[in-house]
Amino acid sequence: MKILPPIGATALLLVAAAAQGPAPESERETPELSHGPFLGHATATSAVVWARATRPGSYRLELLPEEGASGTTVTSEATPEEDLTLKWRVDGLQAGREYGFQLLHGERRLGHPGRLRTAPKEGASRTTLAFASCANEKRFPEQAGWSRMVESGAEAIVLLGDMPYIDSTELEVQRRRYREFYSHPDVKGALSRLPFYATWDDHDFGRNDTDGRLPGKEHSRRAFVENHANPSYGEGEVGIHCSFRRGPIEVFLLDTRTFAATEPSPVDPEQPTLLGGAQWSWLKRALAASNAPFKVLASGMIWNGATRPGKTDHWMTYPHERQAIFEFIGEQRIAGVVLVGGDIHRSRALRYPTRDAVGYELTELISSPLANTVIEAANAPSPHLLHDVGQEQTFVLLSADLGGESAKLVARCLNAAGEELFAVELDLAALTPM
Repeated sequence: MKILPPIGATALLLVAAAAQGPAPESERETPELSHGPFLGHATATSAVVWARATRPGSYRLELLPEEGASGTTVTSEATPEEDLTLKWRVDGLQAGREYGFQLLHGERRLGHPGRLRTAPKEGASRTTLAFASCANEKRFPEQAGWSRMVESGAEAIVLLGDMPYIDSTELEVQRRRYREFYSHPDVKGALSRLPFYATWDDHDFGRNDTDGRLPGKEHSRRAFVENHANPSYGEGEVGIHCSFRRGPIEVFLLDTRTFAATEPSPVDPEQPTLLGGAQWSWLKRALAASNAPFKVLASGMIWNGATRPGKTDHWMTYPHERQAIFEFIGEQRIAGVVLVGGDIHRSRALRYPTRDAVGYELTELISSPLANTVIEAANAPSPHLLHDVGQEQTFVLLSADLGGESAKLVARCLNAAGEELFAVELDLAALTPM
């Protein structure tokens, strides 16, 4: 297999595609992809592309060659056992470069050429990520927030759950709802242009406000793995937690559903767990090993209890594990930690007096909803509240920049029109233990 030199410009991609000529009419009348291609996990030297076929078989991804060069080819098999989903991982690429690709079944070219882009080198000084949760395409047939995330300069999209709303653990219902959601023009328009990562919350896990005792959760995980191209999915055959690095930011995507209330807490055997022992051990190892300037701990549920009356589906139902995380950060002198959540149908920012445990004040950012109704009762008072927004289509844009006089992390809450609803700026120096 020969690795393709990087393709540097959009014009070159168009020339390479045009050289192959338009697909014959007979080919265009035989669609063999029902969804995608979407862009998944990308590193500085590799990228994953996801799609779903309409029939079983071997499907190829070929990088478009520069003139006089042959392209890299990767094969993926569509099987009924995995709902005909496909994932191609292309290795041996160069950092921060754009490549064109074509998908084929046999000799038939499927759709138009696509484009992927690798992540910058680990030492890159800037990045921008978009965080969003709660998108209901049945209630909101128009979801302009997706294209706004692309146009905002985000390098990747991070989905924090309730995407889609499923409310069942039946495997066929799970699969059908992903197909419906990924068919939405605004969703597929964004996911075909930017790499996306995801964790789940309650409605895509199985039921509203449920925990790990929910029967059938193994079917939810199976459908989640089929329909996402994350770097990994928990450990072994359980959980979906993972992490990824993009420039100065490492994101830790936590699974706050699978293990919740299923065993004693690893930090207090007298209390139920939220993360579970295996995920707790993973998080400690991964956090301690991270050399990213900024570390985002992201989950579907919020990290505080200030939400609508009677709701217990949040981290403060498990305060012992939240506090243990804070104390671990302080003991290990881990700098640059920021908390992110979704779920509550309001976008907010809060700051906690955690200097004694952590060594600095922790900030939480809540991004919800991307496309759903606002819950007015979730505008709960909190002494830690910095900002609160109740709008139906919002997301949070998180930008890190190590240049200039000081390293900064800027969080901006935007709506579908691109209007800034609030902003929070954090200096890395202020996120360093005293």
